[in-house]
Amino acid sequence: MKSNEIRAMGLLELKEKMSELYKELMKDNAQVATGTVPKNPDKLRRAKKTIAQMKTIMHERATQKISARNKEAGQASLAKSQMKKEFVKKA
Repeated sequence: MKSNEIRAMGLLELKEKMSELYKELMKDNAQVATGTVPKNPDKLRRAKKTIAQMKTIMHERATQKISARNKEAGQASLAKSQMKKEFVKKA
């Protein structure tokens, strides 16, 4: 799955797709553990990579929300500190 496709997904879609990939990965890992050769060995690698991409994108989204909140809070606190400085100067 390409990162553009992953970025286009919503949070619920990401979580659902990730759980599907985890299930597939567990099945394939079980096959490897029992000694049978998987039909497509590259499938394991792609599943792991896709899960990692999904986690990264989810983390990016979460940090963007937090940084946006901090910027808003920082601007508000900056405005308050500037008002305090002006008040002190007037007195």
